Amino acid sequence: MKRTDANPVARTATLLGLATALTLPACGRPDEVTVDKAWVRLPAVPGRPAAGYAIVRGRDRPMTLLRVSADTAIRTEMHETMRNGRMTSMRPLDSLSLPARGEIDFEPGGRHLMLFGINPSVKPGGTMVLTFNFGDGTRVSRKAMVVAAGDDAGGNGAK
Repeated sequence: MKRTDANPVARTATLLGLATALTLPACGRPDEVTVDKAWVRLPAVPGRPAAGYAIVRGRDRPMTLLRVSADTAIRTEMHETMRNGRMTSMRPLDSLSLPARGEIDFEPGGRHLMLFGINPSVKPGGTMVLTFNFGDGTRVSRKAMVVAAGDDAGGNGAK
């Protein structure tokens, strides 16, 4: 007995439906948030806080950055530098919104991390791990290059 598929449109629709079903799990999975160019500048005076910098990039959905921690610091706070004429001040930030496909830039003179109680074993040329904690439970850890007070990472922070 010879088998015939008299309806090629139905066969094509079935194949397309199968292909769509196989690709749906990948489409529904949100892209990961990334952290790039992470670096930390040590303080000029031992015992004072260090400053941390990085670029945080969002993906498919908005997120809230709640806190950042460092493996070699007792406490880490997010701060923002504000200018009013010739006066400059800083204020702590409780959280930051990361828009879908947006960025949070932690950079000198703007938003940055303050790292308190740095372990004395941390030296320029080394690394430390920064962990970014988001409201949905996402955690992203990245190695951050450590530089001396007054030095700049030159845009080449650890990835």
